[in-house]
Amino acid sequence: MNERTFRPGDSAKLEDPERLKWLPPAEILARLGLKAGETATDIGAGTGYFAIPIATRIAPGKLYAVDLQPEMLDRLRAKLAAPGVPTNIELLRGDACATSLPDASVDFILLANVWHELDGHDRVLREAGRILRPGGRLAILDWRHDVSPPPGPPSAHRVAVQDTIRCLEADAWSLRGSADWPFSYLILAGKDSLQATPGTRTG
Repeated sequence: MNERTFRPGDSAKLEDPERLKWLPPAEILARLGLKAGETATDIGAGTGYFAIPIATRIAPGKLYAVDLQPEMLDRLRAKLAAPGVPTNIELLRGDACATSLPDASVDFILLANVWHELDGHDRVLREAGRILRPGGRLAILDWRHDVSPPPGPPSAHRVAVQDTIRCLEADAWSLRGSADWPFSYLILAGKDSLQATPGTRTG
């Protein structure tokens, strides 16, 4: 973790009803091409703002909710105990550089509002390429650099969309789509060929 990491003590912000207006999950997920039966992972899942609706869309496929902070996983675990919540979610402690998922195990990866927090974007993209199946998609949703807070992190912590695209292209990812919301940008990317890094976990 670093000074940019979202703190569990601020998790009430993730449940603010106003967030549904400027970061609408259904509208965002509609652009991701999710299909029933797919396997997906939400890396930096937090309290499940996206994990739960993704799990609903891909059922009976599985959603792996990955987060580095046990407190966040505990909050999400409590939500999953409620009636009517999807049962196809598995919680994993890990981070964007070391998810603990097997090679070529997911069809879709979401990094929502965590890209700006991460050190070593090249390592993050290598891990994404390792766990993604051929033909899979990577979605990066993060804070716009051209809009001043609040909401969101300080301007100095944000990564401009152009810089994110350059980072993807440098690692041979292809842009598959993009969109903007009042405070956020979305980039959808994929790779024509994916190869597991030698020596990584395969099962």
